[in-house]
Amino acid sequence: MNKVKKILLWVLAIVLMVVIVIYQRATGPTYPKKGEIEVAGSKVEYNLLRSHEIGMNAPVKIQAKSQDIIGKIKFKRYLSHDEWSESYMQREGDYLISSLPEQAPAGKVMYHVSVGKSESDMKYITEEPIILRYKGVVPEWVLYPHILMMILSFAFAMRVALEASFKRDNVLTLSYWTLGFFAFGGLVLGPIVQYYAFGAFWTGWPFGKTILHFGDLTDNKTLASILIWIIAIFRMKKHPNQTWWAWLATVVMIIVYLIPHSMLGSEIDFTELENK
Repeated sequence: MNKVKKILLWVLAIVLMVVIVIYQRATGPTYPKKGEIEVAGSKVEYNLLRSHEIGMNAPVKIQAKSQDIIGKIKFKRYLSHDEWSESYMQREGDYLISSLPEQAPAGKVMYHVSVGKSESDMKYITEEPIILRYKGVVPEWVLYPHILMMILSFAFAMRVALEASFKRDNVLTLSYWTLGFFAFGGLVLGPIVQYYAFGAFWTGWPFGKTILHFGDLTDNKTLASILIWIIAIFRMKKHPNQTWWAWLATVVMIIVYLIPHSMLGSEIDFTELENK
C-alpha cells in the first residue's frame, strides 16, 4: 500500500507540474498572440509572433481568404524616439504577409496590423500593438538540459509539498533534490542560456542601472526562490517537524513559475543609446 501511495503521489505531482508549466507558457509575453476578427463578413485569423531569433527579419503573416481584404502594418523600435513606419502587406494566396526589421539580441520592435476592404475602413486586429523581442540562437546542448532541470525541479517541488501534506518521511531528502535541480538549471545553465540569447550571463540584482534597480525579473525570481529553498532546508534540518517550510518554498516556486518567464526581461533601451 505504501508503494502504491508513493506512485500515486508522483503521478499527482507530475500532473500538477504539467498543468502549471502549460499555463505559464501559454500566458507568457513571448507566446504568439492568436485570434480572429470579422472584416466585412469575412474571417481574418492571426498568429502574431512576439519572439524571434536573430539572423533574419521576423515574419508577420495573417490569413485573410477573401481576396478583397487588404492589410497594413506599422512598426517602430520599442523604447525609442522612432516615428512609426507604415507599409502595405503583400498578398500570397490566402495570406497577407510582411516582416519586421531584425534587431540585435534583446532589441524589441512594436507593431500593429490593420485590415479592411479599403483604406477608409481599416481596423486594427488587436487592441494594443504587439511587442516582439529578438534573441540569439541558443545551442541545444545547453537549452534542453536547462529545460529538463527546471521541469524536474518543479516536479520534485510538487512532490515535496505532497510529502509534507501527508506527513511522510522524505520531505528533507526530496527538498535536497529539488534544490539541486533548481540551482543547476537556474543558476548554472540559465545564465549560459541567457548569454547566448541576449549576450549577458546575469542581468538581475545587483546589476541594474542602479543598486536600487532590481534588473531582470527572470533572474531575480529564480534567485529569490532558490534562497527560500536554502532557508527551508536549513530550518527543516534543524527542526524536522517544521515541514511547513517545504510548503512555503513550494508556494514561492509556484508563484515564480506563474510569473511569465520573460516579463521585465532583457531589453535594449534605444533612447539611452541615442543619448550617448
